[in-house]
Formats: sequence, C-alpha cells, structure tokens
Amino acid sequence: GRSRRPLFNFWNMEISSDMKPLRIAFMGTPDFAVASLKTLNESEHQIVGVVTVPDKASGRGQKLRPSPVKQYALEHELPILQPPKLKADEFHQKLANWNADLFVVVAFRMLPEVVWRTPPLGTINLHGSLLPNYRGAAPIHWAVINGETETGVTTFFIEKEIDTGDMIQQKSMSIDPDETTGEIHDRMMKLGADVLLETVDRIAQGNAKTQKQDDVVQGERRPAPKLFKSDCIIPWDKTNIEIHNFIRGLNPFPGAWTKWGNQILKVHRSKLTTNRGSENPGTVIIENNQLFVSCDMGWIEVIELQVQGKRRMTTSVFLNGVDHSKLHKQVLQS
Repeated sequence: GRSRRPLFNFWNMEISSDMKPLRIAFMGTPDFAVASLKTLNESEHQIVGVVTVPDKASGRGQKLRPSPVKQYALEHELPILQPPKLKADEFHQKLANWNADLFVVVAFRMLPEVVWRTPPLGTINLHGSLLPNYRGAAPIHWAVINGETETGVTTFFIEKEIDTGDMIQQKSMSIDPDETTGEIHDRMMKLGADVLLETVDRIAQGNAKTQKQDDVVQGERRPAPKLFKSDCIIPWDKTNIEIHNFIRGLNPFPGAWTKWGNQILKVHRSKLTTNRGSENPGTVIIENNQLFVSCDMGWIEVIELQVQGKRRMTTSVFLNGVDHSKLHKQVLQS
C-alpha cells in the first residue's frame, strides 16, 4: 500500500480526543449517499466540496433534475462539481484547489487513479456488504437473492480494482426472512453513515491499521454485478424459497417479473405458503381472492404486483378487476 496512508487497528479501536478535523471532498449520487454526507457535514470535519453526477432529464417533461447529493449540497451551500468526464484536466484542477486531506466516496462512479491518488490521506469508500463478499454494483440485491441472513457495511481504501482495497472497518447487520432490498437499504444507510464517520475520525487521529481482503479466510466469494432486466425474470423452476428470495431481492427496483400471456407482470412482494398440490412450475391458482403460484418445490402467494403500464397494487385489488377464469390454472412464463 501507499506509505502516506494512516494506520489503525482494524478490529478493536478506541477513538482518542486528540483529533485534528479533516478537510473532506465528498463524492456520491443517490439517497444512500446523502445520509453519509449529512453525518460528515454535521461532524467536526469540514466538507470542502461535493462531486456528483450531472443533472439528468426525467419525468414527462424531461426536466433536468439534480441528484439527491446535489440537492443536499445546494441546501447547505456546499461547493459542487458535476464533471461529465472524470479524466478531464479541468476537473482535476478544480478538485485540487479544494485542498482536501481525504476523499470520501459513497455510491458514485468508478474513479480514475489520477483522482483517487490526489489527497494526502487517500480515498476511502463505503460499500454495502461484508467484503470481500459481494463486490460490485448491487451488493444488497444479491445478498437477499442468495438468501443470506447477514450483511453489513465495509469502509476501505480505494485501489485500481473495484472494491478490492484494504479494509478499514466493518459492521454487520441481520437480514430478516421476509425483508426486501429496499428495507435493508434504509437500515444500512444509517449504519453506513455511522461507520463512515467513525472511520474518518480514526483516520484523523493518524493511528490506524488496515486489513487486506485477501487475508480474510472464507469459502467461495460471491459477486454482486449490476442487474439488468433480463436478470430479473422469475425462474419458476426454482424452489419456492429461492423464488421468494428473488422477488424480495429485486424489491423495489428493478423488480422481478414474469409474463402473463403477452403482458409483463411484476411481482413486488410474496410470501411462502403451504403446499397446494402438484402443478407445473408457474401455474396460477386463485382461491378466496388470493393468488398462488406453483414453483418447482412448494408454492408462493403473490401479495403485491404490477401489470405493465399500471401502478403497483395489492393482489386483492388486482383480482377485483380481472376475470379470474383468464388467470386461474394459467402458466406464467419464465
């Protein structure tokens, strides 16, 4: 690693009162990052500037809208940079003019080396998993899809390869059997902000020690690549537990989906249910205004869904507006 990095004990650390506040440049985009920015901005440290993505057109009017991080920065009169290209010399010069001691990255783009090597204390990242597991763009999604009962957050120094740098701190949190990615995201957002501030405080003391990810002994490591629409098709030939995890892992976005005739049907929420006999995987049974689907092993009940072009709704509302005979005993497609 670089000799200019501070070192501190990875596992058992105590913060001393002798701490010089740091000048921090913060880089992030979504709501998840806002919690961390807010926590740092309200601490003893100084946010000297914020880097986020350019405004994007959205909605029917295609109006340009700022990222959540930019909105917070504007409200708190923090300097803002929105570089279209992270390798542009003009951006590097403006960034250098902030004179930051440390760069902090939360849910942003992959930085070129010329950027993350700029500050004297390095660049740290907050990641939503217990590294080295679930490196990649969708760590919460994949942890839920894979049926994990535990996840967490990790702070680490950025290196060339994504999510591979030396770890600073880690804290775990449980995953409940019916919890969705969105619900875990909201809990993790607060946990991550707290761990990040503690990490920055300890770096400011200059008595830190890191741990290399390769030194963590465990079994096969699971990745967390970006999810595309084609990855979100419900595989009805899996067990009901696997399908339930798949559905909650993709809630609220991008959403697990299946095909009902020529229509795309998103399934946002499900629950495991008792065996209702043997049917081909994907077969729909409607009983007592409830919708059940057969899996390779077992059944799920669909609790909340969305027909293409319509809003999300509970299954009971959906069934009130559809001819049951057109759905009962039909086979949903994977």
